[in-house]
Amino acid sequence: MALPLLHDYALSSACYRVRIGLNLKRLAYARVTVDLLKDEHRAAANRAVNPQGIVPTLEIDGHVIGQSLAILDYLDARDPEPRFVPRDAAARARVLQKMLAVAADIHPVNNLRIRRYLADPLGQDDAAVTEWQCHWMCEGLAALEAMAAADGTAFLSGETPGLADICLVPQLFNARRIELDLASYPELCRIDAALGTIDAFAAAHPDRLTSPAAC
Repeated sequence: MALPLLHDYALSSACYRVRIGLNLKRLAYARVTVDLLKDEHRAAANRAVNPQGIVPTLEIDGHVIGQSLAILDYLDARDPEPRFVPRDAAARARVLQKMLAVAADIHPVNNLRIRRYLADPLGQDDAAVTEWQCHWMCEGLAALEAMAAADGTAFLSGETPGLADICLVPQLFNARRIELDLASYPELCRIDAALGTIDAFAAAHPDRLTSPAAC
């Protein structure tokens, strides 16, 4: 049986989420790199796989699935352990609330296509674009920090890593890339450090992707 194939870009936080998820489910997979900086995501070859012209896309079990959260939901239904989202309704809602704070509120207004549009045609310089990014990251991370502090659990998703953590780690990676001061978010940094000691998270880090063809 062919390995699942991930259409991936190392620095994409959405792709980073999926790599973590695949690792947590202990699913071996192959990678094909789609270089966003070279606009390969807009090329016909990628659009034939993903009509949105984005990454990630996962080819698995005869299916072609786009959007990181749809992929992670599929993986959680396919292989229920370890769970990304709790079964309990209230706990599930809490994890989804935190996940969406990243995936729906922080990430979409800070991704590459938004930054490019701010620069051209809107004519904003690098400093203004970075200020935009920092503003929305700080808004979202402050809310997440408050939630994490109130819960007092080992991880953002509870006592075991889950979907909120899968989204948190790539977002903090992005924050550090633009040199955002994270001192105001000690709980998030504590959780991120703990997650970094878990092989499934560490192996998904962009710095660990030494080969563009395989993982």
